[in-house]
Amino acid sequence: MLMSIKVRYFASLKESVGRSEDNLVFTGLSTVIDVWNRANPGRSLPANILAAVNMNYVELDNKVDDGDEVAFFPPVTGG
Repeated sequence: MLMSIKVRYFASLKESVGRSEDNLVFTGLSTVIDVWNRANPGRSLPANILAAVNMNYVELDNKVDDGDEVAFFPPVTGG
């Protein structure tokens, strides 16, 4: 089955990957970490990166479905 996933990058992560988003169309993807690996071949996911699917925080092994939006961002700190 062909899947379409929108991938968004925020803050310093956007700068390090060199773009703010990707639109992926593929088959055989199933988890958040699979999305990262497909969008960023050869680049390891930096430590402590947070992920969200459809604006809900998730673990990296969370399942993704056709039409989902997956976001990656560094931890947010406040004072």
